Amino acid sequence: MSVLRIARAVYDLIRAHGEETDPFECCGALLGRPTEDGWWIEAAVRAENSRTGSAHNRYEIAPGELIRIERQARDLGLEIAGFYHSHPGHPAQWSVTDLAEAHWLGCSYVITEVAHGRAANTNAFLLAGAAEENKRFEPQEIQIDERPVRPQPS
Repeated sequence: MSVLRIARAVYDLIRAHGEETDPFECCGALLGRPTEDGWWIEAAVRAENSRTGSAHNRYEIAPGELIRIERQARDLGLEIAGFYHSHPGHPAQWSVTDLAEAHWLGCSYVITEVAHGRAANTNAFLLAGAAEENKRFEPQEIQIDERPVRPQPS
C-alpha cells in the first residue's frame, strides 16, 4: 500500500476547508514531493469549486486556476501531488464520478466526509494504472507528520 505523508497543518487546512464550504464540496490541490512509497505533502492550495448546478455533490477546478496552481508548485520547488475535496453528508469514499473525472495518474486524491458541518473521516486514494483505460483508485495510508512546514500558498 502506498503512503501519503502529510504535514499536520496541511491536513487541518483541508478538513477546515470542507467545514467552511458545507453543504457544498470544497476542492484544492496538494503540493509535495514523491517518496519511495508515495507522496510527502507540504502544502495545499484551495481552489474555487467552479462546478455549476451540482456543487453540493461534484467539484471542478477551472483550467486557468489549475495552471496558476502548477506555477505556484513550481515556484516552491514542489509538484502537484494530487487533489482534495469534501463529501458533505456522504462517506469519505470515492464515487464512480470521482473516478471518471480523475485523470492525474500516480497522484493522490483525498476525500473528507463532512457530517453536520464538521469534518469526520478523511481518506486517501492513489490513482493507479498505466493509462486512462485501466485507471483505478487504490487506498493509501495517511501518515500525519508533526514537522513544521513553510507558510501555505494562497
